[in-house]
Amino acid sequence: MKMVIFPLGCLLVILSSYVLRLTPHLAIMLLSGTLLVASIYGERRYPVLRKFQWIFLGIFHYFSELNWCNMLYYMLILSMIEGKQRVAQTLPISLLFMLEYTVIRLSYVPIDAYALLVSLFDLLTSVVIIFLYHTLINSEVEKRRLREKNRFLTLHDPLTGLLNYEGYMEVLHKTVEEQRSFLLVLLNVNNFSGFKKEDPWCSVITGTGQMISNHFTEAYGISRYAGDRFAVVLPEIQDVEERMSSLLSVQLQGLQVSYSISLYPEMSDSLQHFMTVAEDRLLQQQRSKWLKNEEEVFRSERLRAVGELAAGMAHEIRNPLTAIRGFLQLSRGQAFNIAPWYEVIMGEVTRVTDLTAEFLQFSKPHANHMKPEQLGHCLERVMSLTESDAASRGHQITLEMTNEPVVIIMDRDKIVQVLINLIRNAFEAMTDPGEVHMDLLQEGDVVLISITDTGSGIPENSLSTIFNPFYTTKEEGTGLGLALCQKIVQDHNGKITVHSEMGVGSTFTLHLPMET
Repeated sequence: MKMVIFPLGCLLVILSSYVLRLTPHLAIMLLSGTLLVASIYGERRYPVLRKFQWIFLGIFHYFSELNWCNMLYYMLILSMIEGKQRVAQTLPISLLFMLEYTVIRLSYVPIDAYALLVSLFDLLTSVVIIFLYHTLINSEVEKRRLREKNRFLTLHDPLTGLLNYEGYMEVLHKTVEEQRSFLLVLLNVNNFSGFKKEDPWCSVITGTGQMISNHFTEAYGISRYAGDRFAVVLPEIQDVEERMSSLLSVQLQGLQVSYSISLYPEMSDSLQHFMTVAEDRLLQQQRSKWLKNEEEVFRSERLRAVGELAAGMAHEIRNPLTAIRGFLQLSRGQAFNIAPWYEVIMGEVTRVTDLTAEFLQFSKPHANHMKPEQLGHCLERVMSLTESDAASRGHQITLEMTNEPVVIIMDRDKIVQVLINLIRNAFEAMTDPGEVHMDLLQEGDVVLISITDTGSGIPENSLSTIFNPFYTTKEEGTGLGLALCQKIVQDHNGKITVHSEMGVGSTFTLHLPMET
C-alpha cells in the first residue's frame, strides 16, 4: 500500500510546491523525492535502505517547504513500527519522526504561539496514532488467535489433541487433491485390561494416542474418532507391517487392538469407496479376533467343565470301589468267602455301572435326530409312561395343553427322557400323596412346558447348583440327571428354569423355540 501512497504523496507535494513557488531548489527536491521513492521500492531487496529513508524524507520536506509532508511522516512511522507489539518500541520512533517534522517545519514558518501549538498538536497526534495502532493490532491479533483456537477445536479431539473425524476427513481430501498415494491405518482398541486399574480411562486414551503419534512421526495426520478408534494417514512406506507389530507388541502391549492397512489409490479410485473398504477390513479383523477370543473362552470353559466332571466322576467311583475293597479284605480272613457281603458288593458294582452309563450318555456328542414333531403327541406318551408309576406311589398326574397343534424341531426320545426324569424327581420330592401337573403354553415363538409338584420344595441356596454335575440330595442318586436334562434342552436351543418355594412345591419349565 505504501508503494502507492508514497509516490502519489511525493508527486502531490512536488507539484504543489512548484505551483505555489515555495521551493528555492527544485532540483534538490526532485532528487530527494526520487531517492525516497526508490528506497521504498528497494527496501525488500536491500533492507539497509530503511535506515536512510528518514534522511531522504527530511531533505525532501526541507526543500519543499510544505506541511503536507506530515502524511508522508505518518506513513513512514507506520512502516517503521510494523511488526512491533509493544508501545515502548513504537512510541519513541513516532516521537522522533514527529520531532524531525516539527524542527524542519519551524525552519520555514514564523515561530510564534500558533506555530508552537501546532507543533505540540502534531506530537500529541503521533501519540494518539500509536495507541490507536496498537489497539487495532491487538484486536486483530486476538481475533486471529480466537479463529485459530476455534479452528483447532473444530478439527481436533479435545482429549488427545489429535485430529477428530472432521480433521481426519480434511487431511484425506487434501492428500487426495495433492494427488499423493497414501496408506490408511485404522486401529480399534477393544479394552484397556493391560493397564493398571488405578489409571483413569482418559489418561489411558491420551497415552495410547501419544504412543501412536511417537511411532508414526512422518504421518500426514493422526486422528481419534468414534470413541476408541484411531486413524493414521501415512506416506507409502514399506515397513508399515513391521512397525505395527512393534507398536502392538511393545508400546500397546496388553491392549486388544484390531487394525487394518489400506493403500490409496490401489484399492479404489474413489475416496468414499476406499474409506468404506478400509472400514470393512477393520470390521473383518475385529470379527476374526472376536471369534478367536470366543473360541478360546469356549475351549477354556470346556476344559474346566471336563475337569469338574472328571473330578466328580473320580469321587463318585472311588466311594463304591472303596467299599468293595473293604469287603474283599474282610473276606480274606474267611478264606475269601464273600457270601455274607455278596449282595452289598453287587449293589456297589451296579452303582458304578449305572454311574458310568449316565456319564457316557452325558458326555457323548448329541446325535442329530432332529425333525418337526407335534409336542402334544410327545406329552401324551410321557403321560402313558408315568401314570402307572404315579398310581403305585399314590400320586396324581394331570396334563393341560392347547387344542391347537404345536410343532417344534426336536429329538422326541430325548425330550421324553427329560420330561420323565423331571416327573420322577417330582414323585420322589413328595413324601405324602401329592399332585404333579404338566402344562403346555405358547408365548410368541417359544413353547413352555412346565412340571409342577406339591413337594417339600428346594432350598433357595441350592437352586443355583442343582444343575451341576454330581450334585444330588438322594442317597442313591448319581447327580447327573438334571445336568443331563439341561444338556438335552440346550442341544434343542432352549433352556430350563426352576422356581421353588419351601413347603409349597417346585416348578421346572422348559423353554423351547418353535419351528420357523
